Amino acid sequence: MKNLIGLAAALCISLLPNLALAAHRSSEPINRDWTFTLGNVADGQAVARDTPGWQRVDLPHSFSQPYFLGTGFYVGHGWYRKTLELPASTAGKRVSLEFDGVFQDAEIFVNGQKAARHVGGYTGFSVDITPHVKPGSNLLAVHVNNEWKARVAPRAGEHVFSGGIYRNVRLVVTDPVHVAWYGTFVTTPEVSQEKAAIRVQTEVRNERATAAKVALVSEVLDAAGKRVTLHRSEQTVPAAGKFDYDQSLPAIASPKLWSPDQPTLYKLVSQLYVNGKAVDRFETPFGIRSVKFTADQGFFLNGKHLYLIGANVHQDQAGWGDGVTDGAARRDVKMVKDAGFNFIRGSHYPHSPAFTQATDELGILFWSEAPFWGIGGFGADGSWLSSAYPPDPADRPEFEASVLQQVEEMVRIHRNRPSIFVWSASNEPFFTEGQSMDAMRDFLKREVAFFHRIDPTRPVAIGGAQRGEIDKLGDVAGYNGDGTTLFMNPGVPSVVSEYGSTMVDRPGAFEPGFGLMPETPDQQANPRPYSWRYPWRSGEALWCAFDHGSIASIEFGSMGFVDYFRLPKRQYHWYRKTYRGVEPPAWPVEGKPAQLQLTASQTTIRGTQGLDDAQLIVTVQDEAGKALSNSPDVTLTVVSGPGQFPTGRSIAFSNKSLVAIRDGQAAISLRSYFAGQTVIEASSPGLKPARLTITTTGPDRFIAGKSPLAPDLPVITYPPFTRIAFPGDPVNVTINRPTSTSSAAAGHEGPKANDDQTQTWWQAGPGDGTAFWLVHLENVYALHWLSIVMPDEGGPDFVVEISKDSTSWQQVGEAKGGRKNHDFALFDKPLTAAFLRIRFPAVTADHPAALSEVRVIAKPAH
Repeated sequence: MKNLIGLAAALCISLLPNLALAAHRSSEPINRDWTFTLGNVADGQAVARDTPGWQRVDLPHSFSQPYFLGTGFYVGHGWYRKTLELPASTAGKRVSLEFDGVFQDAEIFVNGQKAARHVGGYTGFSVDITPHVKPGSNLLAVHVNNEWKARVAPRAGEHVFSGGIYRNVRLVVTDPVHVAWYGTFVTTPEVSQEKAAIRVQTEVRNERATAAKVALVSEVLDAAGKRVTLHRSEQTVPAAGKFDYDQSLPAIASPKLWSPDQPTLYKLVSQLYVNGKAVDRFETPFGIRSVKFTADQGFFLNGKHLYLIGANVHQDQAGWGDGVTDGAARRDVKMVKDAGFNFIRGSHYPHSPAFTQATDELGILFWSEAPFWGIGGFGADGSWLSSAYPPDPADRPEFEASVLQQVEEMVRIHRNRPSIFVWSASNEPFFTEGQSMDAMRDFLKREVAFFHRIDPTRPVAIGGAQRGEIDKLGDVAGYNGDGTTLFMNPGVPSVVSEYGSTMVDRPGAFEPGFGLMPETPDQQANPRPYSWRYPWRSGEALWCAFDHGSIASIEFGSMGFVDYFRLPKRQYHWYRKTYRGVEPPAWPVEGKPAQLQLTASQTTIRGTQGLDDAQLIVTVQDEAGKALSNSPDVTLTVVSGPGQFPTGRSIAFSNKSLVAIRDGQAAISLRSYFAGQTVIEASSPGLKPARLTITTTGPDRFIAGKSPLAPDLPVITYPPFTRIAFPGDPVNVTINRPTSTSSAAAGHEGPKANDDQTQTWWQAGPGDGTAFWLVHLENVYALHWLSIVMPDEGGPDFVVEISKDSTSWQQVGEAKGGRKNHDFALFDKPLTAAFLRIRFPAVTADHPAALSEVRVIAKPAH
C-alpha cells in the first residue's frame, strides 16, 4: 500500500509543469561591508544619521577584536549598520533576516523602525522585515550589548563573553507561503540495516491575506542525489497562520546508516505548491542512525557498542575571538577527528550551524549543551562570576524562561543533525548559592522534561553532575573532574564529561593529561590497556581541545591539547599516536636560524562573505630547512591584495607577547572580503623572508587604490573582569572543587572536606601509614588565608603544600595535631597556586587523617 501511495505521489509530481521544479527561495549571506562603532550612541538606527567616525567591518565580528587571551574584554554597547539593496522582484515577497548568533541582546531596526529584539547570545533567530523594506536601498541597523543580566542565561561561566554579531547573517526572500525558519523535523522511528522509517514534521506558514490550499511534497534524496522515498500532503493553511504537517514516508530500504566511520547524509527536499504552482523549496540534510545509552553496557550507535573518545570545544580563536568563520570551525572539528576522537562536547553553549554541519559531514558525534552553567568561587550578582541559578526569587521566572527559550532555539536549529546524539541541560549548575539549590534542582527536572517534549528522540544529559545531587535528574550523567572516581558504576548511563585540565603552554610534554581518572597511564606505571574504560562507562571527554579566552585567568584557558592559534601541543600528538597510530613529527631543536617558511591550510579562500579563511603558519628554519625551536620576533605583512589579519594588514609575533611565537612557530588565520590575490610576507630581522599567495574567489573584485583596506588595529588589554564580591572578599575558592585523596573511608569521601558543611568530613581509609587530601582549585589563585577545621581534637600532625602543576610542591605551613581549628595567614607571601595538598606524614588507627572543612581564601592571580 505504501509503495502505491509513493508511486501515486511520484506521478502527481511528474505531471506538474516545469515551473514546479524552479526554486522560489533565496538565502544569501550578508556578512561583508558593514559600519560599526562601540558605545551606546543616540539614534544609531536613524536613516539620516551621519556616521563619519564609524569603521568599516565585516562579519563575523567581535567587539573585542583583536583579542589574544586575557581576562578582560569590552563590556557595553555597539552599533552595526548596513545598506541593503533589494531588487524590484522582492515586491510581494516575504523578506527576512536570519542571524546565527549575536551576543547577547540585539535590537534590529530597518529604515529607522524597530523590527525585533532577541536576547540570548548563543542561538540564532529569524526576523521578518517585510513590513519595513522596499525595493531599492534600505538601511539595516543592529544595536548590540553584552552586559551581564541577572535574568538572562548564562549568569556564570569561565570563558569570555565578548559582544558582537559574531556569527553569520543571511537575507532570505520567500513567497508568503513558505516553510518556516528551520521548520522541518526529520525523525527515524525505526532504524535497521534492512529499512528505515521516515517521519517528517513540517511547519508551513501563510503570510497571505487569504487562506491557501497548500500541497507539501517531501522527497528524500540519497548522497548521489537519487530519490529514495516521497510523500505528498495537502492542507488548507489559514491566512496569517500556520499548519504543522506530519507525514510518514514510505520506508527506505537498505539505508546507509550515519556513523563516524561512514558519515552518510541524506537530503529532504520540501516543496510547496499553491494551485499547482511551486512557491517554495527548502532543503534539509539529515542522517539515519540510532543511539542508545545503557547504565551497565555503555553507549550503542546503530546497535553496535561504541566507546566515546572525545574532547570539549570552545568556539573562540586567536585574534578573531568568538567571531570565527565557518571554515575555521570546520578545521577545529577536523583537528579533533584527526587525533582519533569520535566525539565533541560543545562546551558550554549551543555552537554554530556551521560547526554541527562539520560534525555531520566529517563524522564526529556532538554533545550539544544549553547555556546554563556555573563557576566556582562565585560572588554576588553583577558579573559572569555569579551564582549559576538566581539567588533572588524575583529573578527566577525570567531566568528560567531565558534558558528554555535558548533550549528551544538550539533544538529547532540543530534537531536534524545526526551527529547530535544527546542534548545537555547544563554544566556544573551546582555552583549555586546554597539557599537556591533546591530551586535549581527543581528547574533542572523541568528543563529535562521540556527537552523531552520538544524532541522525544534524543536523551538529555546533566553535564557536570558530580555535586549537588543532580546526576540522576536526566537520562545521562556527565561527571567532571573527581566525578570520574566518586561515581563508579553509578547505576545510570554516564560519561566522563571532563577530565585532564593540563595547564601548559605549547609545546608541553609528549604525554596524556588524564587528571583524576583512575587506572590511566599518568595514575599508575603499567595499567592494563584502556583499563579505565569500564564496561558501564559510555565514554570520556578531555578538557579540553583548544586553549580559549577565560575570565578566570590566562592559565585557566590554557588547558587545550592545541593552543589558541590552533597549533598542536605535544599532548595532541600523544593522543594521535595512541588512538590513530600516527607518529609525531620530529620536535624542533635549538639551532642557528637562517630563514622562515610560510605555509597555509589552503591557498584558496572561497567567496567574499567571510564564510572561509586560510590559516597561515610560519616556521623558523636553519639553512638546511630544518625546523628550529628558536622563537625570534616575526611579522606577517600583506604586501598586496585584499587579505586581512585580525590586527589589519600586518601582525607581529613575539615570545614575550600574547601574540605569541613559541617553539619556533606562529600561526594566524587570514580573511578576505574581496576577490583577488593576496601576497603575504613573513619576515624577521636577519632571516631570509618567505612569501605566499592566497587567492580569494567570488564577486566583489579587489581594485588596488580603490577598494578599502583593512585598518591596522591595536591589541587592547582590557582590565580584568572582576567579580562583585561578597562581604569579606576575597572568597573561599575551594567549595565543590575536585578533590583527590590517598584513600577514603566509606561515607567520608574527599568532597566531604570542601562541601561548605562542617558536620561532614573526609577520613582516610584504615591501614594508611601516611595520607593526603588534595584539592584542584581549577585556576591559579593568589592565596590570602587558609582555614582548616578538624572533626575533633584528636587529629595527627600535618603539612600544607601548594603547586601550580601538581608535580612541583612547595610547603607553606605545618601544624601539630590535637586541635580542632587551624588558620594560616598567606597574604604576606607572594604565593600563587592551582593545587593545595594537606599531607599527614604519620597516622594511626587512634589518630586517623581527617578533615571537616578546608577553606582557601583567595583571589584570581591576574
